[in-house]
Amino acid sequence: MSRFITISAIAASYFVFAILLNSVGTVILQSIHSFDISKPQASTLEGFKDLSIAFVSFFVASVIPRIGYKVALLVGLAIVAIACLFTPLVGGFLVIKLLFACIGASFALVKVSVYSIIGQLSDSIKSHSSLLNTIEGIFMVGSLAGYWLFSIYIDPEAPKSISWLNVYYPLAGMIILTLLLVAFSSIEKAEQPSSPNYSKPNILVGFIDMIKLSYQRLVLIFLVSAFLYVLIEQGIGTWLPTFNSEVLGLPSNVSVQMTSIFAAALAIGRLLAGQVLRFINWYSFLNSCLVLMALLIIIILPLTSETSTQNVTSFLDAPLVAYLLPLIGLLMAPIYPVLNSVMLSSLEKYQHASMTGLIVVFSALGGTTGSVITGYSFQAFGGQQAFYLSLIPMVLILVSLYFFNLATKNQHNHAVTE
Repeated sequence: MSRFITISAIAASYFVFAILLNSVGTVILQSIHSFDISKPQASTLEGFKDLSIAFVSFFVASVIPRIGYKVALLVGLAIVAIACLFTPLVGGFLVIKLLFACIGASFALVKVSVYSIIGQLSDSIKSHSSLLNTIEGIFMVGSLAGYWLFSIYIDPEAPKSISWLNVYYPLAGMIILTLLLVAFSSIEKAEQPSSPNYSKPNILVGFIDMIKLSYQRLVLIFLVSAFLYVLIEQGIGTWLPTFNSEVLGLPSNVSVQMTSIFAAALAIGRLLAGQVLRFINWYSFLNSCLVLMALLIIIILPLTSETSTQNVTSFLDAPLVAYLLPLIGLLMAPIYPVLNSVMLSSLEKYQHASMTGLIVVFSALGGTTGSVITGYSFQAFGGQQAFYLSLIPMVLILVSLYFFNLATKNQHNHAVTE
């Protein structure tokens, strides 16, 4: 029962943060309308979210095991609960920037804790990959729920209204309930190596541990792969609501609802991957996913210029292409959790917090880079051309995966010979 409660606690934490983090695309669209700002200005929200994730992860990830994963989860949840209650009371684009900074900083604490707890609950690569894909799948279910929750508070007849900010009240309630679940869970203390100074929460020592870890060839190749993947996912996911609105001409609330297909595809893809990978080699599987992603972009994007959306008033009225493009999420879904699982399973458990810190840092930098590049490309060249640019990092990931696979084999062979 204690294992079930612990898994439920980390799953619930990931669920609420999925809603908050993946709402950035919706909030960008609504901010453009409500606060009369440009697309490049709106894209800075991704930076407030991701750079705060990167900063906090970089400096405190290795300290979290010393203060305790449970404490870190409680602090992260408490911060965002307060921020969500504060946002609709004040309103304005500045407070939204501060909200996403709080979300990012808190998620850094939560992700490092969750990934490390998964390591504690797993005793093999297969069990680790299965639980990680399940938790990441629940994350995408939360993202899916978030799009529909936000769409309920969006009034397409009053695009400049800020009444949509009231969505943060029920979100605050969900976060408080999650905080209580974490408080009553049995989360073990971190496994620590025998060192007289390790138990002390020294930020400098933890920072040095992360830097030393990044010197490894396997880790460096992995970080490049993770950076490129998140660049693609955030570039597409963040700007898909705006793409639906401006390129396909859908109403704002319908644009957000259609983006939920992307989240649903990611959720289904990650949940299925946990089963498929029991029978298929991860390297071959991820290569197939990347090739099919590229083909989908090449085939579907030309169709977006031939759609008619004059009579679209609901989710069911949308043209076929609006349903097809988000399905790219089904193919990209397994890439991130599989890469993370292979990497973490190659390390000692006491190194998982430091490694997760590096994962979060480079993922955050990749997310910001992808969103900003897509935002500027969207403004300068249009939505179609902006999404075509995602083909470049797809090719680069294929190259990095080749070297990552070689590095994992070399490390395994070295471990066997010792």
